[in-house]
Amino acid sequence: MNPLAEAWRGRGRVVRLCDRQIFTVDLPAQGTALLPPLLVLHGFPTSSFDFHRVVGGLAAHRRVILFDMLGFGLSEKPDVAYRLAAQADLAVALTASLEIDRLGLLTHDIGDTVGGELLARQMEGRWDVEITDRVLANGSIYIELAHLSAGQVFLLDLPDRRLDDDALVDRSTVLAGLAATLGPGAAVDDDEAGAQWEMIAHLEGHRLLPRTIRYIEERRHNEARFTTAIEEHPSPLTVVWGDDDPIAVVAMTGRLLRARPDTGLHLLDRVGHYPMIEAPDRFLDALAPASR
Repeated sequence: MNPLAEAWRGRGRVVRLCDRQIFTVDLPAQGTALLPPLLVLHGFPTSSFDFHRVVGGLAAHRRVILFDMLGFGLSEKPDVAYRLAAQADLAVALTASLEIDRLGLLTHDIGDTVGGELLARQMEGRWDVEITDRVLANGSIYIELAHLSAGQVFLLDLPDRRLDDDALVDRSTVLAGLAATLGPGAAVDDDEAGAQWEMIAHLEGHRLLPRTIRYIEERRHNEARFTTAIEEHPSPLTVVWGDDDPIAVVAMTGRLLRARPDTGLHLLDRVGHYPMIEAPDRFLDALAPASR
């Protein structure tokens, strides 16, 4: 296994949640715990590994909890229809198993939408936790503004089923698709790219991409639920956004600010869709002191 991927595997463990095998990482605060635990929700088609460059900084003064969603990373990858509610169920089950009833949220990409579902449940009284603070990173929170990539459109045009082979979706096509989302200032080396591929291809997860990408259709259909919760939940909101994202374009942040004027906005120039990978130091600097 790639050394970066192996190191990340070593930081976590697989636990059973909602009758599935789910990879989790639970890091204690490195110093005095000044803030409640932070729950981190990753993006598509990647995994919690996206945060490996920043997790130490995130854990400076708070416990940090991450997990790979079902069908992603080192978690179980069944051949089923994937639903955002089921991913949210995993977050609820994980926090319950850890007896956490007060937390912050850090979300990215599909994680923004899963976070929206969690926020909606919390406001409905269906998730008995206190959400103390939120950080939202690049994701299609306003789906009509999203500029879907050629790769995303290709996957959405495929039938919602597991690929019989990997001729259509292989290492080179997946990594090329990820590279196309990065900003002009990105510096992602071969080890990083190789680790991302290993996480995606674990348990032949790349063959499930036509299934896991259906969250985009679900996001479009239920946008009012997810986006309203993101805009209206009363917890303090910080947005850290790569302003060269070709998919979740920076115009989304302007629309969010109009709906939620008290949002703390940090735009990272020459950074694309993965600010925590492309500019980890700047990403962490933008969070201080909101969620560190």
